[in-house]
Amino acid sequence: MVDISLGPAGGPGGNIKDATDQTFMADVVEASKDAPVLVDFWAPWCGPCKSLTPVLEKVVNDQQGKVKLVKVNIDENPGIAGQLGVRSIPAVFAFDKGRPVDAFQGALPESQLREFISKILGGTDQGQQIKEAIEKADELLQAGDAAQAAQIYGAVAQAEPENIAAIAGLARCYLANGDTEQAAQILDMAGPDKQSDPAIKGVRTAIDLMADAPPADELDELIDKVTADRGNHELRFELAEALMARGRNKEAVDHLLKILATDLDWEDGKAKAKLLELFEAAGPKDPATIEGRRRLSSLMFA
Repeated sequence: MVDISLGPAGGPGGNIKDATDQTFMADVVEASKDAPVLVDFWAPWCGPCKSLTPVLEKVVNDQQGKVKLVKVNIDENPGIAGQLGVRSIPAVFAFDKGRPVDAFQGALPESQLREFISKILGGTDQGQQIKEAIEKADELLQAGDAAQAAQIYGAVAQAEPENIAAIAGLARCYLANGDTEQAAQILDMAGPDKQSDPAIKGVRTAIDLMADAPPADELDELIDKVTADRGNHELRFELAEALMARGRNKEAVDHLLKILATDLDWEDGKAKAKLLELFEAAGPKDPATIEGRRRLSSLMFA
């Protein structure tokens, strides 16, 4: 089961306040349902933070309550920053209606900060916000943060119950935790007329593959066999299938491409067809799909 909670709630505050990992849900997520909230991730040792924060506070105060500012010291509270993929500071995330809708890094000048806030307050319609939220959730899922991604996908699905990207993304979050049953139930939310959508079909393919996952000892045995007999394409193909079933997509891609590098039409295109099935199961944004398609194109058009 995917845990999509962010932690215990804290108390409400004014236009500018400090927050912790424990109070983030109340101070940011819940508070943003009433007014947009900017989250300033900073640290005492960060020089650009010292120049950004006072200007940010001034611009927020000028809005007279239309937007809030919450400051998070990442040295003391690394949890939420890690979940949001913050790799350098200062980093500012804008939350609206309970979800992240925009972000920037670095110390922007006052004019650009005003433009950023203006966009949050009125220049970004709901459709654009949802698009950006999905993109953020996709990034989080690919980075291995299924819990935070699930929260964003779930929020979008609540706002738009028929949003296929949100439904498929939420199902992949459960799949990342090995919960194929719950993932399948999530897909049913899309309705019978949407089951042929590529995003839905891709997750169902992944679920079907996981049903055939071999035990760890059998997989290890297959790896040993391929290591001992590297030219055996049948063994290598069997290993690729086993790796796919266990979600080890990058390794599976490597083995299938080794077959194709030797014989592009091996077994009447059997390896190529399996590679395309892997791309469907992993989804178009998975790094294994992106890299695999690039390497396959290189082989085909060399």
